[in-house]
Amino acid sequence: MTTTADVRIDRRRFVADLIARLPENALVVTGLGSPSYDVFAAGDRPGNFYLWGAMGGAAPLALGLALAQPDRPVVALTGDGEHLMGIGTLATIGAQLPPNLTLVVLDNAHFGETGMQPSHTGLGTDLVAVTQGFGIHDAVRITDLAQAEDLAARITARSATTYAQVLIATDEPPRALPPRDGVANKNAFRASLGLSTF
Repeated sequence: MTTTADVRIDRRRFVADLIARLPENALVVTGLGSPSYDVFAAGDRPGNFYLWGAMGGAAPLALGLALAQPDRPVVALTGDGEHLMGIGTLATIGAQLPPNLTLVVLDNAHFGETGMQPSHTGLGTDLVAVTQGFGIHDAVRITDLAQAEDLAARITARSATTYAQVLIATDEPPRALPPRDGVANKNAFRASLGLSTF
């Protein structure tokens, strides 16, 4: 069970370390808010797809990408609040289990975008146990910055659907905002997949 007393790591450093270790062809889908800011702060790249406001949409979009692009690692990087909004997606992921899919949940036990109200993870929900209950057995809880290296190795190996709950601090680093031009973001992402843009 996650509590506010657990050791929490610096989310921006963790995301930067993880992104720096990913293979060049990795596709990264971000949940709304802080995960988008952190991934953008780590360095914009064509393989990043920023979901500005599709709450609950990061995991299902990443699942679709993983099934459509089986030779590329696909990472959904989101927060606990966004993830909880679409928790049922884990049932579909558990039924499909694409080995190139990794879900990374930055969990500060709060709804950071709406006023820092406690989220369910701060009230007793164990995301690792929930995930395993959906049939995703490679589910880990990350409490140390050094674990980014192991997670990146799992992502690169593409050997099993992987889930990582990362216990992060509640501090709010300066926002680094990715472009808000949805068409430009979509076209850059499609181009990174070798698809036409329109």
